[in-house]
Amino acid sequence: MNISAQLLGIARRACPKALMEPLRQGVISIDQGLSGDCRGKPGKRQVTVLSEAQWQQACAAIGQDLEWTTRRANLLVNGITFGPEDVGRVLAIGDARLRVSYECDPCHRMDAAAKGLRAALEADWRGGVCCRVEQGAIIQLDDPVYWLDA
Repeated sequence: MNISAQLLGIARRACPKALMEPLRQGVISIDQGLSGDCRGKPGKRQVTVLSEAQWQQACAAIGQDLEWTTRRANLLVNGITFGPEDVGRVLAIGDARLRVSYECDPCHRMDAAAKGLRAALEADWRGGVCCRVEQGAIIQLDDPVYWLDA
């Protein structure tokens, strides 16, 4: 179990085009995903998770240093990267359990935020992953992050 990975960021948005609201802690639930986030209804895309390393690769590709919330993901983690082999795996974040459903494809809004960002995120799963909540919990910054099957 790799406990060197941790939760670096939590953010939510009240509606699809709203500004991202950074949080120090949040409630993850099966019914609502990240509490207060408009995308949390039950399904395969309740919570989105972004790898800090992959976000930095995307920013380097366009020559800009952007805040991670520009990606509009719910959670930012370090020490872990994502790829196709992770679909179906369970990611533990503190006491929460998130099953990876699929790659989170970047939308046209990424190019509105920074020219070329959408293409930079399309490579190598840099846009993060969409997850379904399997076990809810209160999460907070610096919580340990690890794969349950590792």
